[in-house]
Amino acid sequence: MFYSRFFALIAASAVLLLGVAAEQHTVSFTNNCGFGTPLLKANGQTLSTGQTVTFGGPLISAIAFLQTGSCGDNGEGCTLIETTLVNPTSPGSGSSTDISLIPPHAFSVTSGFGYYGGCDGAGADCTYYGCPTAFYNPGDTGVQVACQVDNVNLAITFCD
Repeated sequence: MFYSRFFALIAASAVLLLGVAAEQHTVSFTNNCGFGTPLLKANGQTLSTGQTVTFGGPLISAIAFLQTGSCGDNGEGCTLIETTLVNPTSPGSGSSTDISLIPPHAFSVTSGFGYYGGCDGAGADCTYYGCPTAFYNPGDTGVQVACQVDNVNLAITFCD
């Protein structure tokens, strides 16, 4: 009797441990411009200078832009991609990404993003100032692209 309970407890513990996967998100870049350095920043810290980077948890309020030499420290004067990658805990609480041209940001290079590893095909591109897929004022919330899938990843492309 003891052995059957012991093995049942071990089996249940193994199922629980294997069933709990850590949250993880990857951001990758493609720079087809032939100039500039892709930057990914959050909380004033540079997280990537164009390398693919994986986070072992949520990525909250990050920004990405192509530093062409004329962008400010937070992408001022350039096309900005804003993202939060987080596993949803309730409906509508998952990942969200957008393109921002709200001043002081301005169109600089063709920029776009797309989710992968979930919500494949969801994303946006902005190829000119006035593109309908970007924020121009804070009320343009309809341009945000949401993804309600665990562990979703993001591909960011410049000049495609």
